[in-house]
Amino acid sequence: MTREDKLATLRDQHPWDVLIIGGGASGLGAAVDSAARGYRTLLVEARDFASGTSMCSTKLIHGGVRYLRQGDIGMVRNALRERSFLLRNAPHLVHPLAFIIPAWNQIDRLMFAGGLKLYDLLSGWHNLASSQSLNRQEVIAALPGLKSAGLCGGIRYWDGQFDDARLAITLMRTATDLGATCLNYLSAIRLRKTNDRVTGAVLRDAETGEEFEVTARAIINASGVHADSVRQLDDAKAQPLLTPSQGIHLVVDADFLPGQQALMIPKTEDGRVMFAIPWQGKVLLGTTDTPRPELQQLNDPQPLEEEINFLLRTAAGVLTRPPTRADISSAFAGLRPLIHPDNTDEKNTAALSREHAVLVSPSGLITLTGGKWTTYRLMAEQVIDRASEVAGLNAAPCPTRTLKLHGYTDGPANDAYGTDAPQLAVLPGHDRLLHPNLPYSEAMIRFAIRHEAARTIDDILARRTRALFHDAAAAEASIERIAGIFVEELQPSPEQLAAMIEAARNSAGRFRLNT
Repeated sequence: MTREDKLATLRDQHPWDVLIIGGGASGLGAAVDSAARGYRTLLVEARDFASGTSMCSTKLIHGGVRYLRQGDIGMVRNALRERSFLLRNAPHLVHPLAFIIPAWNQIDRLMFAGGLKLYDLLSGWHNLASSQSLNRQEVIAALPGLKSAGLCGGIRYWDGQFDDARLAITLMRTATDLGATCLNYLSAIRLRKTNDRVTGAVLRDAETGEEFEVTARAIINASGVHADSVRQLDDAKAQPLLTPSQGIHLVVDADFLPGQQALMIPKTEDGRVMFAIPWQGKVLLGTTDTPRPELQQLNDPQPLEEEINFLLRTAAGVLTRPPTRADISSAFAGLRPLIHPDNTDEKNTAALSREHAVLVSPSGLITLTGGKWTTYRLMAEQVIDRASEVAGLNAAPCPTRTLKLHGYTDGPANDAYGTDAPQLAVLPGHDRLLHPNLPYSEAMIRFAIRHEAARTIDDILARRTRALFHDAAAAEASIERIAGIFVEELQPSPEQLAAMIEAARNSAGRFRLNT
């Protein structure tokens, strides 16, 4: 179904069972769940799917070892269970990864071992493998880039790794396969009410300016860090629920930490943990936790100098070859939609819970906020359960614990496209790389435009591929070629094409740390 076909469904005035505002992890997960239960489902996203927080994670599907220290046992247990569901339902996108926590004294080593045994215990039959105590030589062999002076050993444990934006696109396609209508670049500008109950919304197409009035029995606000803005469409006096926190990551070459095992530094100078993770031929360093309450910067946050320096300083303390600013091939920042409890100290967002909440306003607007990628499916199950109750929808059980996601393959999972991979092999440009320093073919661009709702060059560089996350300079050098493919596929006007190119260059500048 083309974008125009989808927009046509908005003009027929046929009511929807569920309208979801927001196309990040939680909104897309809710769309999958809703459609899987047989509800007529519409999801709208003001920009592109996963264009905010959901594309800027640490790329981990995990229980959260550090949350044990905070006493969030229930959250860790739920996340570990959800980890196993994702590994089972999307093996083409999620895979196990070994992590090593080094210890420089025996007390720490014993403490880490105890904490990881609890992690094993909470995993239960969902455990990937038991944690192991390693001696000094075993740690050095596993992490050849780690400083060895004073090292006495470490602990190995297992968690999951994934490609966040690719999973988001897969959820969009899964929801579509199940009958949902998912549209990007379509924003909710007003909520409609009847007798003080929300009954629909006015939507605006960013590409044409056309407005659509839709009705829905249940309306879900799953707009992440923008959740308070949508709540204020319902009630202008609604008090803020969220306190945004920024986390950044730096991408450097793989030779800073050779091998296929990740490093976790259990305590940094700000009390967080830091990861150095092999990811798609690079090493990902992260993350930070910086309060960012200024709403005007929600769309495109950028790494702060103190955050960059903190990660480089922490990495220099543990790696034999300290990375410098010149070694950073990409840098990105995301905002966490943390729930702000009463009287919480905003200076310490690292202490805020990553738990989620499902809230219903007096008008019936259902808000899903908080949470993290690992628990997106559980969040979706709970919000659709609540929507069913609020709207009086026909009761239907949640089927998503065993639902295979689009592209699922039970064979060797070496390709993020899964069962779609053969389609790429017959597209023009399947044998031509977009850029020598990027692992993407020109056929992937055509596929993204034809089948994955890519509407801009930035959609391609940031989310259908991960070019901006791999190498921002190489991504920028690819803009003109991608523009040529857009001309062939979508025939944009010269003005539209020029605007796309300019936006893509601005985006590449942000990933290159240009200010």
